[in-house]
Amino acid sequence: MSSYIHEFESKVKPKDYYDKVYEELSKVNSRLNAFNVIIKPEQDGVPLSIKDNICVKGVESTASSKILRGYIPPFNATVVDRIFKTKRFSFLGKTNMDEFGFGSFGINCSKPARNPLDEDRVAGGSSSGAAIATALLKYHVAIAESTGGSISSPAAFCGVIGFTPTYSVISRYGLIDYANSLDKIGVMARSADDIRIMLDITKGKDPRDPTSTNTKITDLHHKKLVVIDELLDKVDDKIMSQFNMFIDKLKGLGYTVENISLKEIELSIPAYYLIAMAEASTNLAKFTGFKYGFKAEDFSKPYNDFFTEAREEFGTEAKRRIILGTFIRSASVRDKYYSKSLIIRGELIDRLSKILKDAFIISPTMPILPPKISEADSMSPVQNYAADILTIPANLCGLPHISFPYSYSGSLPLSAQIVGSQFNDYGVISFASEWEKNFKYKFKYNIGEI
Repeated sequence: MSSYIHEFESKVKPKDYYDKVYEELSKVNSRLNAFNVIIKPEQDGVPLSIKDNICVKGVESTASSKILRGYIPPFNATVVDRIFKTKRFSFLGKTNMDEFGFGSFGINCSKPARNPLDEDRVAGGSSSGAAIATALLKYHVAIAESTGGSISSPAAFCGVIGFTPTYSVISRYGLIDYANSLDKIGVMARSADDIRIMLDITKGKDPRDPTSTNTKITDLHHKKLVVIDELLDKVDDKIMSQFNMFIDKLKGLGYTVENISLKEIELSIPAYYLIAMAEASTNLAKFTGFKYGFKAEDFSKPYNDFFTEAREEFGTEAKRRIILGTFIRSASVRDKYYSKSLIIRGELIDRLSKILKDAFIISPTMPILPPKISEADSMSPVQNYAADILTIPANLCGLPHISFPYSYSGSLPLSAQIVGSQFNDYGVISFASEWEKNFKYKFKYNIGEI
């Protein structure tokens, strides 16, 4: 599959395109809730959407939280600046998400995101709107963000390609943080070639983000694939049968596949959530009704009453993570939970790095098909967190990974995830690009098709 960015630039008349797309997209968005804000582009570039927790100067950026409603950033995130400077893209709007990134299904927000392939089902989260927009629009790239699977999950459920880079490759300056040591800004698109173009534009050291790096990115395309048995234990049987057939096809393309046991990987979910909640509770402490977005009006109230009223604006999942994160960081239990989680993360980074020296790790992206919104609503928090079993290890360890569709279950897409070694970002993109030549995915929507 060729680049849709290049196709748009060579074949499309932007004014006619945007007149048509803006009207059509607004109608569909009223049902699917892909965008929090839609803007009719004034430039002639390729349509670009940006997740609502990434700052765009002069445009409301709320991270889909009531406590940030009305917040208008006076600056662009670095990733936004780098894209806008190319003058190749037109900003289409801010996409819907789980509040502050807290969720796997796109329902922890004021307007639940709906899957464009089956509107009764979830779109995945937390970058739900980015995936929906990519599934709707033929010409479009989405800037998204992942903490524990927030790009891979919705990309898989909506049948698009979702790329999460090595931690530090793309600057996080201008991101409304969830968990600083885990957050990574990435890309969704319909073509792996478009992912590569966006990485070329957005990568690199940023003096405003001390965690960013200029480390050289490699394009090592290994022919060895590793399947970790413990990751597959909770995968739905229908998905596993299709995934096994997919593995056979890869063997036919010259890949070797090795199954291994890595029992330590089962600790990735508790370690991830302990670290993520601890960092989230710290990051959300600054939202007090004074500086950002929502402003409390009655300053005559007692201290506790004032802040209680302001922080009532947080949603249920945000409150849960604030409370648990604050507990995890408390002196009495910090060493028992938080410190041990950091040790586990270090061990997993070491183990996975050894496996990935000459191989990719492959698995289904999600262990289940997208559930109905009513089913997801009734899941317990633990059941919600368990949905991330396949996406969390790579995110916890800061490894590059890409999710891409490989088959169908009825009308719903099935996606696989490839994980590479640190800074082998182009390698995982190349794998997805090769697979595209063998699997032609059909999209239900092609808004703006020529």
